[in-house]
Amino acid sequence: MTDRTYGTRLPGMPTEPLSGKLVVIEGADGSGRSTEVALLKSWLEVEGHAVVDTGLRRSDLVSAEIDRAKQGHTFGGTTMALLYAVDFADQLENKIVPALSAGSTVLADRYIYTLMARAIARGASREWARELYGFALRPDLVVFLDARPEILLHRAIAKYGSLDYWESGMDLYLSKDFFESFFLYQERLSREFEWMAREYGFRRIDANRVPEQVHADVQRHVAPLYGARAPPIPSVQAPGRPPVSRGRRKAASA
Repeated sequence: MTDRTYGTRLPGMPTEPLSGKLVVIEGADGSGRSTEVALLKSWLEVEGHAVVDTGLRRSDLVSAEIDRAKQGHTFGGTTMALLYAVDFADQLENKIVPALSAGSTVLADRYIYTLMARAIARGASREWARELYGFALRPDLVVFLDARPEILLHRAIAKYGSLDYWESGMDLYLSKDFFESFFLYQERLSREFEWMAREYGFRRIDANRVPEQVHADVQRHVAPLYGARAPPIPSVQAPGRPPVSRGRRKAASA
């Protein structure tokens, strides 16, 4: 890939082309991002490619501070957005760019798009968010795992046993009820991902299916980056799960 950004370059960034590939897996919590990154990394390594994975809150510089801020529920949306921007900038300089310079593939479990969506959902303008993350490299591919809010809810409950304070938007005071706040917050995020999908060229994948089908679909988009052919999508039926209607959400939270 070439050294191309959405705006200005960070000081000290190399000017020569970067030979590696930057592949981003985006999607809400519960969409299957982490599972897909793990599967994709294994597949690419078997194919002979060096792979480095990254994600949010993995910077040695500020990740611990972000965790403490989230536990205290004390920082506002702007402060949290700036902390995440520092976290991303540190990883870009010290992990992502060096790996790409060495010819490795970087798999990002979320990128600036989630950070932008969160900031805008908390009151920032789209222009402000674009400017804040303008130093980010343009990925070679952005895959968005698109799952219905009802599916996200079921997966969160099954995995954690409860809903996360921040991922439910409880800091926005949308509702005193966790379940209602969760759906309202997901609607806000969905609106932002919609325009970003058009503006940044996301490849949308139906993430309501089982991981095998999702992975095969992702491979179909990733393989051309390496001049390879992806295996066919398996005909696996996803286990049935009744949708949660708006009328049932309130009952579920009782």
